[in-house]
Amino acid sequence: MIRAERVGIVARDDLSSMAERIVKCIEGCVEVVADPTTAYKLEMRGVAISDMDVDMVICVGGDGTILRTLRSMDEPIPLLGIGMGALGFLAALTPEEALKRICEVLDGFEVEKRSRLDIIVDRERVATAMNEIVFLTLRPAKMLHFKIFIDGEEFERLRADGVVFSTPTGSTAYSMSAGGPIVDPEMNCTIIVPLAPFKLSARPAVVAGSRKVKFGLIEPDKDAMLVIDGETNRSIKQGDEVEIVKSDRSALFVKAGDGFFSRIRNKLMTI
Repeated sequence: MIRAERVGIVARDDLSSMAERIVKCIEGCVEVVADPTTAYKLEMRGVAISDMDVDMVICVGGDGTILRTLRSMDEPIPLLGIGMGALGFLAALTPEEALKRICEVLDGFEVEKRSRLDIIVDRERVATAMNEIVFLTLRPAKMLHFKIFIDGEEFERLRADGVVFSTPTGSTAYSMSAGGPIVDPEMNCTIIVPLAPFKLSARPAVVAGSRKVKFGLIEPDKDAMLVIDGETNRSIKQGDEVEIVKSDRSALFVKAGDGFFSRIRNKLMTI
């Protein structure tokens, strides 16, 4: 168990009032710092997320806020998400639970590691994904023609709107919406889900996380857009050497609230 003595707080722009309530709950127990945007609204001293020397980062917002916070960390820091979005799986506590239990969590918490994916283009790492890496057609109503290799062996050639390469954590995000399986986040694997494939035999696949996956375009006049976790993007053209591999930098999440399968039941089975 880890006891927090110094805590960072990050909040979505419109959630400063909730962040203020959290700070009031914990400021007598631990030292608190905030990212510059949140700090300005709370009239505190701001510290960039990449410069935070803390035992835990509390993130108030939806999955998008949590993903952006993770991207801003130079080194993994345990993150506790307080879910303020419509639907998300990265936050461990609801606002109500957080206000009741936050001091208990800070007094002793466990951490779980979540695997991420590195995207390497022409031998240069361009980004790390917590949820997924997606290749999409740049021209609506025009399919991509691409091939996928696993450890150097050709796995599939497809005409499709694109393809999703997902982490187990991201299996409940875009991958699931595209027909992929729900995967226990403790699994060491990569999920491959074609988007609207023009091939009856094309199906989602799950491969070991140790595998090196490659993606390549076949037709020279149809570029693809690369999208990481719904935000970072760049174009990919024929001839680009694109690799997807398990990152050596896992994300760290504070264990709190319901477990993964309870969240599945509560958030998905009632929709």
